[in-house]
Amino acid sequence: MSQQTVFEQIGGLPTFERLVNDFYSRIEADPELRRVFPPDIEEGKIGQTLFLAQYFGGPDVYNQQRGHPRLRMRHAPFEIGRRERDLWLEHMLEAVDAVGIAEPARTEMREYFIRASTFMINKLEPSHPGLKVIK
Repeated sequence: MSQQTVFEQIGGLPTFERLVNDFYSRIEADPELRRVFPPDIEEGKIGQTLFLAQYFGGPDVYNQQRGHPRLRMRHAPFEIGRRERDLWLEHMLEAVDAVGIAEPARTEMREYFIRASTFMINKLEPSHPGLKVIK
């Protein structure tokens, strides 16, 4: 018996679409973080949906359409410091909860978003007090 992927556990692509739409609605309402995103966010929403679906065990449509994710390279044009990371992570974790993703997928997704958001930091801020701990 094989274990279900997160993609399967949460209901597939429609759930990832709801997650990304909820997340981006939070980004749109956050003037501090919105400035980090490109003016037109529709392409980003599609890319994020496909990437997350693939990462969590869905079809490899992202790789077929866009190639290797190269997340740090794709995010390099945007200044991402600890503050931006913390805001991004807060919005994403709130979206996970708002969409109603159940355990054990919820924990696996939250852990991934904590790791990935920290990995995206590309702006040094030596005087910043540290990363926000989110449980």
